[in-house]
Amino acid sequence: MNTHQAALARKQLERRLAPLRDAPIIAPPKGWVKAIRESLGMTARQLAARMGAAPSRIPAIEKAEVTGATTIKTLRQAAEAMNCTFVYAFVPTKPLDDILRDRAKQKAQADVVRLDHTMRLENQALLKSDLEAEQQHMIDLILSGSLRGLWDGEQGRHD
Repeated sequence: MNTHQAALARKQLERRLAPLRDAPIIAPPKGWVKAIRESLGMTARQLAARMGAAPSRIPAIEKAEVTGATTIKTLRQAAEAMNCTFVYAFVPTKPLDDILRDRAKQKAQADVVRLDHTMRLENQALLKSDLEAEQQHMIDLILSGSLRGLWDGEQGRHD
């Protein structure tokens, strides 16, 4: 996929994700399976029968959902058994283009710091305005090319 196609795909994905970011959904404390099951007046035994599972499996499913130890397959099966649609999504905390620009800025800042250090060692220090212009040029260059290397060297950081 070329850079232009990637940008169009990102824009289309962003249009689909933006409404989700604006309306955050918070899971019930006891989990979706138990909350929906109880709201429908369905017993654990009845849900188990609809899922084709042992009755003892339902409390285990409900507990696993709350602790994060369940599978997508199990949640999908429980949802279908309760006439629900299982929805799964990653919702970026801000627009995808902003995330890319922030990361490009981080990489450019690191490069400019190295450049400035080297220039100072050679007694050729640049003006702050020149450094800022170079940083902006680097950001634009990074974002206009392949994004594959953008996340290299990014272990354990989530900003």
